[in-house]
Amino acid sequence: MTDVRLISWNVNGIRAVHKKGFLDWFDKEETDVLCLQETKAHLEQLPKKLVNVSGYQSYFHSAERKGYSGVATYTSIEPNEVFEGMGIEKFDVEGRLQRLDFDDFTLLNIYYPNGGRDDERLRYKLDFYDAFLEYANDLRDQGFNLVICGDLNTAHKPIDLARPAANEDVSGFLPVEREWVSKFLDNGYVDTFRMLHPDEKDKYSWWSYRTRARERNVGWRLDYFFVNEEFKDKVKASYIMADVMGSDHCPICLELDI
Repeated sequence: MTDVRLISWNVNGIRAVHKKGFLDWFDKEETDVLCLQETKAHLEQLPKKLVNVSGYQSYFHSAERKGYSGVATYTSIEPNEVFEGMGIEKFDVEGRLQRLDFDDFTLLNIYYPNGGRDDERLRYKLDFYDAFLEYANDLRDQGFNLVICGDLNTAHKPIDLARPAANEDVSGFLPVEREWVSKFLDNGYVDTFRMLHPDEKDKYSWWSYRTRARERNVGWRLDYFFVNEEFKDKVKASYIMADVMGSDHCPICLELDI
């Protein structure tokens, strides 16, 4: 059996988090794989030390628009293949999905859209969700075991945010968004945190920068590690690293026994 440790973190700007001690934190964590979302940078905008981290291969998938969206993955385990996007231009131009194929599983690192700006972006988010479900199901049908991580931009159940009643009309907790998460899980995927911590309250991964929300733990659980049902027995631990600062999100971690 091999232990594999993966961390996922929406850094809200990789250049910003770099100035807050990101590389020191990364070095101490000794994780096998680190997935970042909302990197907000093109490769040529990054200092070399952020691209060339000792012991890791790094892969960046940026949005066409500078300073927006984007995902990145650092891995000490060599992938067999790396892919960018789902093959759908309107989503791929925003730099939202990376796929890394390893011997034992396929990793999908995803920054799902935020639907909060207006109805058009909510529609875009829901369209992305539907396209992603089809994409994931197709991979699973081909025999791939999936580890899916990232910022889902939706809290699934009332337990997953501090103020559910006050946010029923807010994107991120709309019934239509939550119904999609339920549909996704019903398709044979597992929310690894809730699998291991079904009733644990006050566990969040995002806090608004306004109103000292993090200090008061008025948060939302927007970040997830999912696996397909057939792979869930490989999950050893899934937890939230709420003490790690540097972004409005905190990292989350998945440990596998393969």
